[in-house]
Amino acid sequence: MSLAHTAAEYMLSDALLPDRRGPRLKGLRLELPLDRIVKFVAVGSPLLLMSLAFAQEFSSGSPISCFSPSNFSVRQAAYVDSSCWDSLVHHEQDGPGQSKMKSLWPHKALPYSLLALALLMYLPVLLWQYAAVPALSSDLLFIISELDKSYNRSIRLVQHMLKIRQKSSDPYVFWDELEKARKERYFEFPLLERYLACKQRSHSLVATYFLRNSLLLLFTSATYLYLGHFHLDIFFQEEFSCSIKTGLLSDETHVPSLITCRLTLLSVFQIVSLSSIAIYTILVPVIIYNLTRLCQWDKRLLSVYEMLPAFDLLSRKMLGCPINDLNVILLFLRANISELISFSWLSVLCVLKETTTQKHKIDTVVDFMTLLAGLEPSKPKHLTHPACDEHP
Repeated sequence: MSLAHTAAEYMLSDALLPDRRGPRLKGLRLELPLDRIVKFVAVGSPLLLMSLAFAQEFSSGSPISCFSPSNFSVRQAAYVDSSCWDSLVHHEQDGPGQSKMKSLWPHKALPYSLLALALLMYLPVLLWQYAAVPALSSDLLFIISELDKSYNRSIRLVQHMLKIRQKSSDPYVFWDELEKARKERYFEFPLLERYLACKQRSHSLVATYFLRNSLLLLFTSATYLYLGHFHLDIFFQEEFSCSIKTGLLSDETHVPSLITCRLTLLSVFQIVSLSSIAIYTILVPVIIYNLTRLCQWDKRLLSVYEMLPAFDLLSRKMLGCPINDLNVILLFLRANISELISFSWLSVLCVLKETTTQKHKIDTVVDFMTLLAGLEPSKPKHLTHPACDEHP
């Protein structure tokens, strides 16, 4: 065996990808990076603000402070604070002998509304987990495995070609068999390409992804409406007039009709309201960007894998409307690029393919590795079949 042949064997052996077996589902990212950020912010920020509201309430004691008459005892003053906090209704004069009531219940419901908002924002995540993740994980495992296997099959095919060329005493026979194999497309493994082509006609994943982001936009709009309708009206109101002349106290003449109370946690209420508006305003462009990514193909990933035999979705212009499951799968393949060991090898080969002087003869990784192994990617011009000797 010549040194050149041995060096070519070592080079091809090093180019083979390691066989990875065992559970690989734990390493897959089944959420896109931006979707994960949106999830953590949309769900985590209300929980963080709720913790702030509860902590401030527990550390400050009573959330309101009422200015009870001086003749009230300590227990009576505490009763006024408790009664006004339970009712939380502002009485204001609307005319002579008429009063208008305005409820301030958003102050009391602030922590619980934040908890409800967090649960509401988590519903799209649950929808994705149960409706899309099982099918997506199986698709990704199969496609990643087939991409790596297709690359390995190409390398093993070049190894086999090298052995045949080494054993063949007649170069004419070798090149005739090689050209026949290429003509009959023996080197191609069309299972993966046909599977991906079928995914272009499927829309379950893309519909679930659209529904997830649409629900996030809908819930964000509902949050704006809630804050604008209920919080804006009482945003700057620090004091309110409370009436405790109800029940047994309705006929007591020494009890004033209205008692002024002050909201001690108004600053927390304002911070929570402004923070919620700012956070979800920032999230809206991110969610819209996630949706717009489905309107274009990730052709860089496909162009790299065009080096594989029978993987010519781009060159054969098989890509149509990008709004389908294949585009979603390509986005997740990009997010799981660390699981695609063949991607780095093929990226290097693509760069070398553009710089080689014989790039017009190189179409696939089989052609390029054949060239690196010391064989011509196509039949040399000086070799012609001696047909004239056989047929005078």
